[in-house]
Amino acid sequence: MIPNAFSNKLETVLQKLQSDPNKGLRTTEVKKRLVRYGYNKIPEKGPKKKLRILADQFVDPIIYILLVAFLLAVVLGDWAEGIAILVVIAITVGIGYFMEFQAVRALEKLRSLGRVRTRVLRDGMIKTVGASVLVPGDILILQAGDIVAADARLFLVEGLQIKEAALTGESLNIEKTTQPLPEDTLLPERENMVYKGTFVVNGTGRAVVVATGMQTELGKIQVLSEEAEKSQTPIEQKLAELSRWLIGLTLLLAILVVISGIYSGMDLKLMIQTGVALAVAAIPEGLPIVATIALARGMLLLSKKQVIIKKLEAVHTLGATDIICTDKTGTLTEDRLKVHTLSFEDKQLFQVNEHYGALAQLSAERADLKKLVITGVLCNESPVSKGERIGDSIDIALLELAEHLGYDPEQIRKDFPDVMIFPFDTNRKYMLTVNRTNHDRYMVCAKGAFEVLVSYCSTVMHNGKVVELKKQEWYQLVEDMAAEGYRTLALAYRNLETPPEKKRILEDLTLIGVIGFMDPARTDVRDTISLYKNAGIKVVMMTGDHPRTAGKIAREIGMLSEGQLAKELINTAELDQYGKGDASFDQKVLAARVFARVTPKQKLDLIKTYQEHGHIVGMFGDGVNDVPALRKADIGVAMGIRGTEVAREAADVILKNDKFTAMELAIHQGRLIFEHIRQFVVYLLSCNLAEIISVGVAAILALPAPLLPLQILYLNLITDVFPALALGMGKGEKDLMNQPPRKPEEPIMTPRLWITTAVCGLSITVAVLGITLYSHFQLNLPVEVINNMAFY
Repeated sequence: MIPNAFSNKLETVLQKLQSDPNKGLRTTEVKKRLVRYGYNKIPEKGPKKKLRILADQFVDPIIYILLVAFLLAVVLGDWAEGIAILVVIAITVGIGYFMEFQAVRALEKLRSLGRVRTRVLRDGMIKTVGASVLVPGDILILQAGDIVAADARLFLVEGLQIKEAALTGESLNIEKTTQPLPEDTLLPERENMVYKGTFVVNGTGRAVVVATGMQTELGKIQVLSEEAEKSQTPIEQKLAELSRWLIGLTLLLAILVVISGIYSGMDLKLMIQTGVALAVAAIPEGLPIVATIALARGMLLLSKKQVIIKKLEAVHTLGATDIICTDKTGTLTEDRLKVHTLSFEDKQLFQVNEHYGALAQLSAERADLKKLVITGVLCNESPVSKGERIGDSIDIALLELAEHLGYDPEQIRKDFPDVMIFPFDTNRKYMLTVNRTNHDRYMVCAKGAFEVLVSYCSTVMHNGKVVELKKQEWYQLVEDMAAEGYRTLALAYRNLETPPEKKRILEDLTLIGVIGFMDPARTDVRDTISLYKNAGIKVVMMTGDHPRTAGKIAREIGMLSEGQLAKELINTAELDQYGKGDASFDQKVLAARVFARVTPKQKLDLIKTYQEHGHIVGMFGDGVNDVPALRKADIGVAMGIRGTEVAREAADVILKNDKFTAMELAIHQGRLIFEHIRQFVVYLLSCNLAEIISVGVAAILALPAPLLPLQILYLNLITDVFPALALGMGKGEKDLMNQPPRKPEEPIMTPRLWITTAVCGLSITVAVLGITLYSHFQLNLPVEVINNMAFY
């Protein structure tokens, strides 16, 4: 494996790998390297076995108590009670098993990215082999449509463009080169490398493999994904805390009652039965059932709104979320380039996509605008046929611009047929076409990097005329556009009487103008950001894009104002200077809202930092690079349409329509469900408290048992569950989304709710003990009848 291959000269890389770029490796050498380096696949850590998942469900204090109660019931010969307790255990274990089983395959799809076939040069011949048998030193043959099968250093490119958004978060197709780069070059900027799992969009290329298997960037993400174990969700933590409290109370009461009863000379078997009854009474067996049904109802409601909840507890977690981390591309933006700005000699037109109507009218008046549209259609490699557009994103954006302004790209190409085409080349950084005009004359159309085309231009269009080009002013203009985060493209032309000679085709071009492209913000995101702010939720953007691009989108969607950019936008390269646990690191992270040039590991570190400071974190993502963060976050949210399969598998929530705005409904539902859980916990606990006190006091006073274990189970599972469910059906308060998120440390049961529970529980206790005392001392009824009266 060659570390930092992007910064080494090609000759050095080939020499270290002992690879011939013209013949490739010999088959015998490949076999040796397979032994040395291993197969080009991510070692598969087998999924959790079903039996193990089932066994894990029994590792729960409540189950321990119920199992002890079951064993005691069997020993004492109370088979009916034992079976009833066993049914409760089965229901509780079944719910836990079902929910965990849904998540055991979360990483399986990630491995499938490596299971492709690829073309390599071996023994001087091009062969198609399985990606798993690639070794360092192999020569990859790349062309449009290929999935890159290993990390490799490029040495030959012809218009090669790679889609790396799934790995780096970079929204644009990356034009590849072969030149060495500085050692500190960030992953999204390594233009001389291709990476496993990325996609070849255009062109061809050859590259020498420098890393395989776990040493690839995809392999490193896999390691992060497996390390990013998800913490317990807030509802799990709170219910577990409540359970521990109840178990402690159970043991204390049971021991006190049994000891006092034996000390009073009561029957040992009776006291043990009483202890079992107390244990069963203290545990609200109906709680997991009611909670599950309430959460499932939330899932059903959200599924109708295009929000798919994979794990029940995720519904509640959404309601407690106080930080939402999101990538930019496709979540906050549309994930496709659009023309945003047009710059001419005398005018700049901004927000083009919002003013197509006015621009169409203007194109009839301005010759330079009309010429720019026609040139953009002719000097274009994307097909103009109807249907879904394919090709380079900039070419597609130029065709869309023409259509929005009322032009027919297909007709334009018929009116100006091609005579010569010079496709875009990353080395030249321009594309040329020669087209025949209506009067049997010719027009050269050119598009490309401004700094390249401007060297061939001496004039510029101005109000339909050709005037002298003031290059310095244009250089400044283009620099300002780039600084704003636009991707710039210059267009130029030249009219000729006869077809030009190839050597002189670039002479005397006239600049038409410069176009600024932007992946535009989604139109509905700004209102959602505002809504989250009102709800006390902080939205954080984490993107692999350039800081300027991230800043511009942040301003457009209302995340940051111009004055906030300096303090709250961070290029993550700045964070590398801090060590782990550094207070300055935490301070900068907690203050920021936008992180640019983020790597998968940095996303993971940022989420860990938020969680260490007590925040409940939601993470939006759609690419391979988001998987570790999706798994680590308290709630992972993936896009259903645009998201990669592995991201959808790793997430807790999937947005079927890819709309960031859909989460507002989910968060509202989560907050509502927490309020419902509180209501029926108070109801269930007040009933259980009455059971505990009634049984305990009766035992201490040597009264007939008002409730037997089987009756308590019946009460907890049947008569308590349905009224509790009714409490979970309310619509909740209207201003839920104007309230701040609950503090993570806030328990389900606050002191006020405990008082409510105590008052209700004692009221029931008075009635139960009252009828027991009255029927025993006043009516002198048999024990069985007294028990029945108290039970009813």
